[in-house]
Amino acid sequence: MLSKDDYLSGQVLLIDKPLNWTSFQVVNKLRWEIRQAFSIKKIKVGHAGTLDPLATGLLVICTGKMTKQIDTFQGQIKEYTGTFVLGGTTPSFDLETEINDTFPTNHITEDLIYKTTEQFIGNIQQFPPVFSALKKDGKRLYEFARAGEAVKIESRTVNISKFEITKIDGLHINFRVVCSKGTYIRSLANDFGKALKSGAHLSVLRRTKIGDFNIDTANSIEDFIKNLPSE
Repeated sequence: MLSKDDYLSGQVLLIDKPLNWTSFQVVNKLRWEIRQAFSIKKIKVGHAGTLDPLATGLLVICTGKMTKQIDTFQGQIKEYTGTFVLGGTTPSFDLETEINDTFPTNHITEDLIYKTTEQFIGNIQQFPPVFSALKKDGKRLYEFARAGEAVKIESRTVNISKFEITKIDGLHINFRVVCSKGTYIRSLANDFGKALKSGAHLSVLRRTKIGDFNIDTANSIEDFIKNLPSE
């Protein structure tokens, strides 16, 4: 069991983020629990890479002096698994918003799906979703989107080293992606649909790796709290 001094000197905690939690909520919860367990007035706690509320999986949480390593961890290669649904798009590129357009899918074959992944290997240009926390002119992009305001978004270069289709179940396409910092899997879903001359959105997303950190060694929030000392 880790001590008060361990957390203050710096720890890297691997947490399996649950569905519908923001990354910020996870950080706040762990900070509060650590403070309560050890009667600490103040401790630094931060995460190395945001996960959307509708995504689950690996959050790297740093405490104390290890928060200085957050930028290093954020820059490492990430791995995701999840599901695209073909035939419909949403404004947020995932299930945060309702389907706003539908497209034909009869022309899409399994061979076409596998072949289309090749277009997305290597350095690619990608537009971040308008429903994202990126800032423009001092505001989050999702603030513009939710207010119905048009905003110009610049594309940026990201790298996808692996894009594998792991299962095809009708219009549900399971995948595994290994990619660089700054890659939006929601945007990949949207672009993949366009490349198929149809539409697609992200329905499931799970982060499984950040650098050498693996979801297999992560704890749930509940298990982390159980391992803290109690009165």
